[in-house]
Amino acid sequence: MRFFRDLSLSTFSAGFVAVLVGFTSTVAIVFQAALAFGATPAQVSSWLWALSLGMGLCSLGPSLWLRKPVMVAWSTPGAAVLATAGLAGGYSMAEAVGAFMVCAALITLFGVTGWFERIMNHLPLAIASGLLAGVLTRFGLQAFVAAQTALPLVLLMLATYLVGKRVLPRYAVPLTLFIAIIFVAATQGFTGARVEFSLTMPVFVAPVFTLSAAISLALPLFVVTMASQNLPGVAAIQAAGFGQAPGAAPGSGIPISKILTLTGVATLLLAPFGAFALNLSAITAAICMGREAHPDPQRRYTAAVVCGAWYVLIGLFGATIVAVLTAFPKELIAAIAGLALLGTIGSALHVALREDDHREAALVTFLVTLSGVVIAGVGAAFWGVLAGALTLFVQQYGRNRP
Repeated sequence: MRFFRDLSLSTFSAGFVAVLVGFTSTVAIVFQAALAFGATPAQVSSWLWALSLGMGLCSLGPSLWLRKPVMVAWSTPGAAVLATAGLAGGYSMAEAVGAFMVCAALITLFGVTGWFERIMNHLPLAIASGLLAGVLTRFGLQAFVAAQTALPLVLLMLATYLVGKRVLPRYAVPLTLFIAIIFVAATQGFTGARVEFSLTMPVFVAPVFTLSAAISLALPLFVVTMASQNLPGVAAIQAAGFGQAPGAAPGSGIPISKILTLTGVATLLLAPFGAFALNLSAITAAICMGREAHPDPQRRYTAAVVCGAWYVLIGLFGATIVAVLTAFPKELIAAIAGLALLGTIGSALHVALREDDHREAALVTFLVTLSGVVIAGVGAAFWGVLAGALTLFVQQYGRNRP
């Protein structure tokens, strides 16, 4: 009953926007990854079932239990790696499933041992905030790039958002989304989608473990998931104030290692059905953890619960929900994502740049991450943190500290 008391229109809207942005912007890459291993239409649907169910349950359950917004997503860069490696290597679906399970075992290992969390505890908040700002700013820019192809829609959404922030700040984002939907329905309309109500049936594929698939699929999938997804995911948690501070009482923040272990175990169980990698979210987490979701941090968990419930529905009624969500114009999705993230981007930049000693390191982290550079198959999030840490080391090494 407490959940329904804490639920509000703003948190419900934040959860829906998170699903709309996180799902529609990357689902095509997942399809490409599945097809790279020769997936049948039934297996493609099974991938969607496994991933959505895993994301939904891993977000919904811990959020209700901890009363904190826990957000889990699929590994988008991991899907891109699989789409490329699958076509180049000619691996079978069974070999791919074996690689998914090896990757899941590695993620579980890093969660159980606490190795990843200990590494993140040594990351200065300024660099973590610069990393988060770099990840989110790319989405913020897309909100205004969308004006090139849908200027009236973007201007209307921007005007609605600004007026809403002045008059009804808590409901600025849901009001903007509502006005945008009405405008699209009255003008260009939604893209044609054939909606058929049917349950998605999972397809089991027995894993085959090979050294080649472990090296060419599992290891790259693990590296990009940890560096490009879990790293910014932890940064989002810390920047929003939901991190577990070292030495703090248990339960004072989101237990990173336990959630990481949960994503690894869930991936391990769902891998035979198509779940290649589940991880902490950054983009959708920022939407549900920010002030736009709710001014009271203690009630923002309801946004994550709503998001998780939507993901479960997507898993159960995959084809139906996909048809509905993909009917939204891409400009609307880009604009609502950028506007919903404005407050979080501003807060992250403020924290990143407020301390003189860490300002340049945070700025380097921000710019490298924003650049989107990919080196050796590893995304900009990892290289941004590395560049920022090196900058901080050069500037601070050997200095006397009070």
